[in-house]
Amino acid sequence: MIKVHKQRLSHQVYDILKEMIADYRFSPGARINVEQIAKEVGASRTPVWEAVHRLIQEGLLENIPNRGVFMLALTPKMAVELYVIREALEGLAARCAVPKVNEQVLKKMAKLIEEQRKMVAEENLVGYSQLDYEFHSLVYELSGNRTLLEILGAVKNKMRPLALQVKPILSRLLEDHMEILAAFQDRDAERAEAAFQNHNLKMIEQIKQNMNPDEWEEVQVEYGIGKKRRNTENGGVRIK
Repeated sequence: MIKVHKQRLSHQVYDILKEMIADYRFSPGARINVEQIAKEVGASRTPVWEAVHRLIQEGLLENIPNRGVFMLALTPKMAVELYVIREALEGLAARCAVPKVNEQVLKKMAKLIEEQRKMVAEENLVGYSQLDYEFHSLVYELSGNRTLLEILGAVKNKMRPLALQVKPILSRLLEDHMEILAAFQDRDAERAEAAFQNHNLKMIEQIKQNMNPDEWEEVQVEYGIGKKRRNTENGGVRIK
């Protein structure tokens, strides 16, 4: 672990903690040992607590009285809420990004997919998740919309505490990325938008497995899930 410098300690500790969270150092619901982290990064408890409070405000950690600080564990309903937002915003990002794509970006996307393929074969969820983050972020950046990039970044960060078994559908998620790449190669903005939307809908379907029928019916009504779904094969909309 890289030791922090004396200046702006809380900012540096914050960045280190964010990196730890991004690398899945802490499981959803796990207790965060503030004193241990202070020793690990070579800082006093004060800047560590300042960084922790910042992460609490961002919704990544929670402070439970008389128990301590914990990695937030998203409920299935909270997870669905985030994916509903992400479905719409990533579709928009893709539509904005397609006209700006170039061969360099396409090669980068293809390389990330090949690396993801290896992670799927090894069933390496952490490695796949890191590459997935890079793939999606590449599209966000390409959109050129700073506000959209900022909002999507916040949504993605809020998803870090999500405990979800995605190993059974990793190969299907990889196929989605291949479809997204194909849409970008064809400069087909509508197809890319639909592919991103279906990608997120697969995750919502997976979250459904952790919900009882009453909970699922509630979120369906609240978020309008299941009313329609884009079909990337023929460009139409399939009613469920």
